[in-house]
Amino acid sequence: MKKLATILTMSCICLFGSLQTHASTTHKVKTGETYYKIASTYGVSVHELMNSNGASSTLIYPGQSIKIPSTITSSEKDLVARLVEAEAKGESYAGKVAVATVILNRVDSSLFPNTITGVIYQNKQFTPVQNGKINESASADSKRAVSEALAYRGQGSGSLYFYNPDKTTNRWLRSKQVTVVIGNHVFAK
Repeated sequence: MKKLATILTMSCICLFGSLQTHASTTHKVKTGETYYKIASTYGVSVHELMNSNGASSTLIYPGQSIKIPSTITSSEKDLVARLVEAEAKGESYAGKVAVATVILNRVDSSLFPNTITGVIYQNKQFTPVQNGKINESASADSKRAVSEALAYRGQGSGSLYFYNPDKTTNRWLRSKQVTVVIGNHVFAK
């Protein structure tokens, strides 16, 4: 089960590509920090962070300056977290990361809009948009799940869809290749 959670977490990070950005910043490495911890803090992928710094190894040193690449806006991150909260409330943390990853994967896919807002508000895609639950606040867990999904961007199985098999009869959706099952959700591509 722990291996499945790790695989799922890794699957949850392929979403944020062509997004609004902020200016790049620099981070001074503190004792005990890793590329993963820094990436999670700033909401970027480890891969992007290493590429921006020309790193071929994950080894970093206290006092080293790390360039932080541009990332999504805080309002986009909040929007994803609110969708995660509404779609995966009551699900495991891994399930929340997986839902966030689907959003990011859709942004990167040519099959969907290329912005967070476009993906989330695409007609008839997410029930919380239709019933207004998207407007409720996100929990700390959902916010953390989005940061983790961003940190592992590009390292997952490419899930573009998720559904609860007890709540959908959509044959088209059920015909998609299953990538992982977490809690009450089936993830597919």
